[in-house]
Amino acid sequence: MKKMTYEAYLDEVTTLIVEKYDLPDNEAIRIVMAAQAAEYFSPHDDDPALRTLDRAHEDARAVYKQYGKGKA
Repeated sequence: MKKMTYEAYLDEVTTLIVEKYDLPDNEAIRIVMAAQAAEYFSPHDDDPALRTLDRAHEDARAVYKQYGKGKA
């Protein structure tokens, strides 16, 4: 399975949040940035094996659940 760069991975997770949850781009970006600030994606930066499309789908759901839905 093809692995993405860290930046491409974050972009993919953001795009999936927009598509899955019908959110505007700026809200999806806010969610991913909140997760990144909380170091949710730190393991992904260190381990390219975590940056796959399948994992991006899993992370989009998890990040939306944890940092979305009106959370600051």
